[in-house]
Amino acid sequence: MKRYIHPFEPFVDKNSKVLILGTFPSIKSFEENFYYAHPRNQFWRLLVGVFNEEMPKSLKDKKEFLKRCGIALWDVVQSCKRQNSLDSNLKDIKPNDIKAFLKEYPNIKKIYFTSKKALKLYEKNFKDLVIEYDYLDSPSPAYAKINFEQKLKNWKNKLGVENA
Repeated sequence: MKRYIHPFEPFVDKNSKVLILGTFPSIKSFEENFYYAHPRNQFWRLLVGVFNEEMPKSLKDKKEFLKRCGIALWDVVQSCKRQNSLDSNLKDIKPNDIKAFLKEYPNIKKIYFTSKKALKLYEKNFKDLVIEYDYLDSPSPAYAKINFEQKLKNWKNKLGVENA
């Protein structure tokens, strides 16, 4: 099993109010050098639905969209060993320094997680942090317990009211 180090910086703006944390970038995200790059991942479709915006076409468009919505993106895992993109495959995990990140960006008032693994790792490593957090239904194509429409409704209930 090969060791991987997170390939890119967190995406954050001084006006970011919400931090969305995944676990670790997919192999496709490594290739594209940005978050949620796998074409079957529903992350961007869900955010577009929550904020009633056009689908961003380029990396520049995605970044502008996130800035407009006050959203920062990062992952809980800084490095790990893995064989594929599944969260269940991550081993020998070293977390990112989320405490220092939140200190540097005090405008962030809430954290959302896009995977149960990210949430569990956060609770294990950062239980001393005092910030509100919640789980968003995973946008991964591997998470098929509920359909896209139900995911969108749940995301709107959690993200939409507070940031619209």
